[in-house]
Amino acid sequence: MRIILILLFVLSQSVSAQNKEITLEDIWVKNTFRTESLEAFHSMKNGDFYTILNHNSYGTYLDKYDYKTLEKVETLVMSKDLEGIKNFNDYTFSQDEKKLIIGVDLERIYRRSKKGRYYVYDLNTKSLELISELEIQEPTFSPDGSKVAFVHQNNLYIKDLQSKETRQITTDGEKNKVINGITDWVYEEEFGFVRAFEWNPASDKLAFIRFDESEVPEFQMDTYGKGLYPESQTFKYPKAGENNSKVSLYVYDLSESKKYEVDLKDFKPYYMRKIQWTKQAGQLVITTLNRHQNNLNLVSYDTGSKQASLLLNETEDAYIKENNDLTFLDDNSFIWSSERDGYNHLYHYDPSGQLKNQITSGNWEVTKYYGYDNKSKKVFYESTEEGSINRSIYSIGIKGKKKKKLSTYIGENRAAFSNSLNYFVNTYSSATTPPVYTLVDARTGEALKEIKNNLNMAERVSEFNLPVKEFSKLKTINGDFNMWMIKPIDFDPDKKYPLLMFQYSGPGSQSVTNRWNNAWRHDYWHMMLSQKDYVIVCVDGRGTGYRGRDFKKVTYKELGKYEIEDQIESARELGKRSYIDENRIGIWGWSYGGFMSSLAITKGADVFKMAIAVAPVTSWRYYDTVYTERFMQTPQENASGYDENSPVNFAELLKGDYLLIHGTGDDNVHVQNSMQMINALVEANKQFDYFAYPDRAHGIYKGKNTRLHLFKKMTTFIDRSLGNNKEKEQNIID
Repeated sequence: MRIILILLFVLSQSVSAQNKEITLEDIWVKNTFRTESLEAFHSMKNGDFYTILNHNSYGTYLDKYDYKTLEKVETLVMSKDLEGIKNFNDYTFSQDEKKLIIGVDLERIYRRSKKGRYYVYDLNTKSLELISELEIQEPTFSPDGSKVAFVHQNNLYIKDLQSKETRQITTDGEKNKVINGITDWVYEEEFGFVRAFEWNPASDKLAFIRFDESEVPEFQMDTYGKGLYPESQTFKYPKAGENNSKVSLYVYDLSESKKYEVDLKDFKPYYMRKIQWTKQAGQLVITTLNRHQNNLNLVSYDTGSKQASLLLNETEDAYIKENNDLTFLDDNSFIWSSERDGYNHLYHYDPSGQLKNQITSGNWEVTKYYGYDNKSKKVFYESTEEGSINRSIYSIGIKGKKKKKLSTYIGENRAAFSNSLNYFVNTYSSATTPPVYTLVDARTGEALKEIKNNLNMAERVSEFNLPVKEFSKLKTINGDFNMWMIKPIDFDPDKKYPLLMFQYSGPGSQSVTNRWNNAWRHDYWHMMLSQKDYVIVCVDGRGTGYRGRDFKKVTYKELGKYEIEDQIESARELGKRSYIDENRIGIWGWSYGGFMSSLAITKGADVFKMAIAVAPVTSWRYYDTVYTERFMQTPQENASGYDENSPVNFAELLKGDYLLIHGTGDDNVHVQNSMQMINALVEANKQFDYFAYPDRAHGIYKGKNTRLHLFKKMTTFIDRSLGNNKEKEQNIID
């Protein structure tokens, strides 16, 4: 409590402390506002311990710590003791935690995938063994620790750590044709996982998904680099309405040294979202979805009888929420999350798939499921019970009773639990409090020890003349929306200020949150602009998340329609305020937010004087199947939904200043989107500004000065378009 009060006091002094102003160099070169964080840690299964990977000039150290004391217990491995390994960046334990897989010289492929050299390190014998001379992906211990499965060039292998023999399980893997055990691009990007194989608990079977992407259209992207000729990268990318990979499920039986395909034809699995072995011997559960992603099956498969049966079916008029919460308990009952009552909540089902009871309920959302403690019969979760812009931590009995709040302060609370669920590290922050890390007793909610508090950050920001986000509800003709506003520190209600709106607006997203500022969320840039006499506002309109199913899914089959109506109406409503100049309203956004700002300067041209679109989708016809069709169905089924909300088709409405920015190396939202928008604007004889960042991906950050350059360009554009009331020169870069 003492530390929190100190932080709030220090921040409250920032108004009167000094008049030091933020520069882009502070944000992107000096990292002036970077907070201290905890090193990424891994909760161990055996006892209340966790491990942290530490690096220094001598190499890499994997250290073991005690949750109770937060003290280091021992160093498990040091890279200087490993022959030929100076540093390592990746590690996983065997189930008994007596061995490690260590990753070296890892090369990123896409957002989550990587390949490299991997070793097995025995913590008892201190021996080190290279798994394969080849570059491999996703090496994974069998539960008994005797084998490692991995993928090389789209084929699946198993290495026996005792005999040293390596078996090749599949032989048909081929780039841009067939993948075994690893997801394709669109699964990795939109379903969020890479490894598509799972060991059974007995370590004698391996289930894996096979992706036949031979009929998926290819996308080609040039990389300019510094060579005489660009290099071309070709990969499978299914755009909305096009062919996806054909997926099939196989089980490899180690005792028989052969694989067989699992017959799932009765369930017509268009997507296989997840495969998971249960507590019951031989039972594999497959999560399948139809193409529209509004009909989900949990299919139970018995490897003994080789029979598949339906465990659970869930349908929706729109689409089914992404769900990674399927957890099988010791009695093979399971916990599952669903929006079936209008809000995302947790449910308990018996082993046959019959509902036992709803665990959580109310007009709020469970935002994260942390786990179930079999001893106390408690479920641990995070939710919006203290307001949709906040996050709090709770425990509740499996029968939905004896709920207890475990976090203390209102704002954003995130938990990292020990494997036993006896303790958790709580990360708390708010718009006025930098991150505070505290060890908490999960049984009582008692704060046991403060780990880190970022008091130095509070003192540092007090040197600057920083404004504070003001949270409120904005009432419009379309509803009441969460909003934050940043005003100039010397705000005068009798003056007229230009307004810059920022938003993302994507389905289920949230930009208005009560948490500490972050350069990568653009908070400090927005504060810098407020120093130049702009009012900055962010509004989460319809379609955004954490306010219930109906609020979120109203945009189904009409992405862009309701969202842009809400941004336009929000701008009109704000323009009525005495201190806002209704003739100088701008908007900007990135990715989905770029799509929105492009709609704003066309469909909302009478309201917005300027817009900046960074890496925007300009037509959902150009984006991938999994994401787009979840919300829009296919273009063949819903052509009007695609075309009537595409800024490409409204280029002739452009009136104000429009800046379009894209990285040419964007494998996610292809630069093709901007090229099509440019073509439409040229055909409509509309003037605009465009800037391309060569070889930069969707985040446009690679390179020493890329972000500095980007935000200087946007600042200059805003000043030119909206003007600047303040009669003094802003020194953007020292």
